[in-house]
Amino acid sequence: MSETDQGARVRALTHVINGRAAEGRSDRFADVFNPALGNVSARVPLASVEEVDAAVAAAKAAYPSWSETAPIKRARVLFKFKELLDRHHDELAELITREHGKVFSDAKGEVMRGIEIVEFACGIPNLLKTDFTDQIGGGIDNWNLRQSLGVVAGVTPFNFPMMVPCWMFPVAIACGNTFVLKPSERDPSASIRLAELLKEAGLPDGVFNVVHGDKVAVDALLQHPDVSALSFVGSTPIAEYIYTEGTKRGKRVQALGGAKNHLVVMPDADLDQAVDALIGAAYGSAGERCMAISVAVAVGHIADELIERLTPRVQTLKIRNGMDSEAEMGPLVTSAHRAKVAGYIDAGVAAGAKLVVDGRGHQVDGHEDGFFLGGTLFDDVNTDMTIYREEIFGPVLCVVRVPDFASAVALINSNEFANGVSLFTSDGGVARAFSRQIEIGMVGINVPIPVPMAWHSFGGWKRSLFGDHHAYGEEGVRFYTRYKSIMQRWPDSIAKGAEFTMPVAK
Repeated sequence: MSETDQGARVRALTHVINGRAAEGRSDRFADVFNPALGNVSARVPLASVEEVDAAVAAAKAAYPSWSETAPIKRARVLFKFKELLDRHHDELAELITREHGKVFSDAKGEVMRGIEIVEFACGIPNLLKTDFTDQIGGGIDNWNLRQSLGVVAGVTPFNFPMMVPCWMFPVAIACGNTFVLKPSERDPSASIRLAELLKEAGLPDGVFNVVHGDKVAVDALLQHPDVSALSFVGSTPIAEYIYTEGTKRGKRVQALGGAKNHLVVMPDADLDQAVDALIGAAYGSAGERCMAISVAVAVGHIADELIERLTPRVQTLKIRNGMDSEAEMGPLVTSAHRAKVAGYIDAGVAAGAKLVVDGRGHQVDGHEDGFFLGGTLFDDVNTDMTIYREEIFGPVLCVVRVPDFASAVALINSNEFANGVSLFTSDGGVARAFSRQIEIGMVGINVPIPVPMAWHSFGGWKRSLFGDHHAYGEEGVRFYTRYKSIMQRWPDSIAKGAEFTMPVAK
């Protein structure tokens, strides 16, 4: 089927509740666009409170049996799911590209990152092993358990419609929980397909449910008494709202917020490598990544040469339909988001930043209605400007000039966001000092986007994360389980008579 034919066919999407497709009954729907063509490709139902209740009820009903299923049997379902993900890898990537707009090769990378979390979750029998101490005293043994929470929920953003849900549900269900996913209504098809593949893998009905929606659905999950925990990834204002509303109702909440990621270029850095890193990290996925580099911090005399080398690379970015094999950058997700990013460029010009490359007005031949915006580069940006202070979430790179290493560290540490940061240098001492002094959750040394692998954990500091646990990895296992300590002894070892003193090891 051609791209035009694909875009012309408007699909009717459904929720997935208790293992079955469920048509929307709220009479509220949202349009899903093909960003490269600018037309509507699907309509997604926006759930009512009653539909959220139905999904939670299905998850609650499935919980007792699933939580008592042996971890090795839960792992076997996930092994089968992983096999199906491998088989449908390119299909999932194409769904992502057609609804999000990112280039196909990038979408395939997203799918692979999601699969890696599933692989990690397949090791749940070992991950749930705990500690045992024999004979702590008086015939008493002590050990601990990690037990599931119950019904848990996830609210995920548009920029990674497969990977971010996979940060949550594979670990959650591996730990014995049941799950309700509220994906972004902008690109929901990948979540529906994941639900279908989980069912094919043998996951019992009700263990994984998908409800689409907006604030109505999110608030319904936050307020539902049977939802024990909620994970969120998105903007900082919403993350803070979800954390506040969830925790005051006694829920465990993990809310990952926004970012303003810096890449520091030291005078001794390999400039070719630094420029390559900046181009990929700032303009990959049209900058719609929470780990995108949006600020280049040029230290000392390197600034002029950095701008000189960046300019032609930004000007010649291959901006095309994401399914084009030569594309380096695709469109933004919606026309409204494109307008928002263009507004930030307007604000940067008005504030006095030097606009080196202007991406406004960019069009792609044959895709004039698509939501395209060209790569944009600013120089002489300062910390008072909106384009520096706020997360733009688009293909806009700001260059800030500082005189020395200490100034770079101070600049970054004073920012309210603390998600990711990178340093390019050839000096091991500088790299070590940076790693220790920088107040950021994820740090890259000559690595532009330091996203941890599946067996580590993802998360920022300060206003980039609300809650006590980072996502996936061992931190994810801790988030989705409750710690229990057990002390045990048997009658033959119990002394006669009551004891009125604090028990101690004997």
